[in-house]
Amino acid sequence: MPQPGPSWRPQGQPERRPHEYVRGGTAKLLTLLHPQSGQVRVQGVLRSTNDVLHGWLKRELADAVAALPATADALGPEETRAAWERWRAGLTVRFTLRERLPALRMLLVLDNLAGHKTPEFVCWLMDHGIMPLYTPLGGSWLNMAESIQRVLVGRALAGQHPDGPKQIMEWLEATARAWNRSPTPFVWGGKRQARRERARQRRHALGGSGACTLRPVRRSRPKGYAHDK
Repeated sequence: MPQPGPSWRPQGQPERRPHEYVRGGTAKLLTLLHPQSGQVRVQGVLRSTNDVLHGWLKRELADAVAALPATADALGPEETRAAWERWRAGLTVRFTLRERLPALRMLLVLDNLAGHKTPEFVCWLMDHGIMPLYTPLGGSWLNMAESIQRVLVGRALAGQHPDGPKQIMEWLEATARAWNRSPTPFVWGGKRQARRERARQRRHALGGSGACTLRPVRRSRPKGYAHDK
């Protein structure tokens, strides 16, 4: 018999929840991260073609460059080119620098995708004082934007059941706004690495093997030794 309550089901047919990973559409998150401050710029989109991605990047990067502190005394053409060449020296594949370059204002780390290397986009970056640096193939872990994406996706979607791509994008953008209220800077080898080092120092190796203990193992000695008397 039905009983008063929020819901009821026949015996043997419990209420079922929709599966979290049912594919109801695809949402993409365009992301720019400033590691030193932890600030993130995002926008949810349904497609990430070059027209969509480059248009968003140009708007966001232009705002970011405009917000940077004013440059010091202007450098000469040779010093300016040397600043660009210093970051270009270690690249395996080098793009051609323009003959006349503005002051170098920003380094932009990008995935090694063909769409990020189009001449029109690279020239736009150089004209605005932005040096593109591409992660090597198989080195996506060097792109910290993917790290912040994992944080945002986990906070926004874990345990939730969005109705569609639009709702996913709204939740992700809202989570990014909340993150920016109190962002966490990204530092290579920061506090997490220091905690790991302290944890290793508190361990005690056993006989040169990979096993460790959290406290020294008391070693028994045969009776009769002088140092035991």
